[in-house]
Amino acid sequence: MLHRMKISWFLVGSISCGAGAALGQVYPIKPIRIVTAEPGGGLDFAGRLIAQGLTSNLGQQVIVDNRGPIAAEIVAKSLPDGYTLLFYGSPIWLAPFLRDRVTYDPVRDFAPITLAVSLPNVLVLHPSIPVSNLKELIALAKAKPGELNYSSGPAGSSNHLAVELFKSMAGVNVVRIPYKGAGPALNALIGGQVQLMFPNAGAVGPHVKSGRLRALAVTSAQPSAIAPELPTMAASGLPGYESVSPLGIFASAKTPTAIIDRLNHEIVRVLATAAVKEKFFNMGIETVGSSPGQFAAVVKADMATWGKVIKDAGIREE
Repeated sequence: MLHRMKISWFLVGSISCGAGAALGQVYPIKPIRIVTAEPGGGLDFAGRLIAQGLTSNLGQQVIVDNRGPIAAEIVAKSLPDGYTLLFYGSPIWLAPFLRDRVTYDPVRDFAPITLAVSLPNVLVLHPSIPVSNLKELIALAKAKPGELNYSSGPAGSSNHLAVELFKSMAGVNVVRIPYKGAGPALNALIGGQVQLMFPNAGAVGPHVKSGRLRALAVTSAQPSAIAPELPTMAASGLPGYESVSPLGIFASAKTPTAIIDRLNHEIVRVLATAAVKEKFFNMGIETVGSSPGQFAAVVKADMATWGKVIKDAGIREE
């Protein structure tokens, strides 16, 4: 009897594994929706580029659905069938640190598929600030506490948190001037209304080349091909400093592993093509393409690092 039970359980397991593999092979049989941020920004551009490649690879239409801040809630409540995906960055998994009421759990309610791309930030100054490197900026900020200011987008955005980490590690007091978005914040810096900012690298290249802004360092841990002429913050006087904007793709929790694996394979294949890499590079975006486990580890580490920065700085969503 015991022998027959072992055989039965073996057969059940074999059938289940076979069904999972078959599920991955037949998926998808209808259009796929990628839910993401508002139209016009980096997420929208990246999402459409990925969707275009996936449409070709999967043989089904992949559409981008711009829903903004409610994107995560939509996907968290969707069926775990791989037909509604989320493409977003740290605002999704940092939301619980910034406000009390969040309608989803960033770990429990999503299945990571891949870390798709990464956006390094760049420390830039208005040319009127009389410094030429990071050490000189830190010395100036310490000599004039509270007199320097910086522009940023909404509370908790990458260009906001990058400065808060800089302030904490450098031990300086630089005053925040908030704007509704990164675009207006950058325009204020160019116009001389504020003195420094940490925008995404792709947004500032032309302004640095024209002399309207002065770039001091890139925020990635390693030198970036996006801004090869710039040293890292870590190498410029703040060892251990790192601040990038990771953007990745999720499915809803409990999506079958076979579907997650199929999506991972196809998305990574899109990101690896030379034409796609070049388009992203021209926008100041670095392609990554990771395993689901690697992406989950990035989210976990990001929550630990930035959760502490948010808590220590008393940052709350505005």
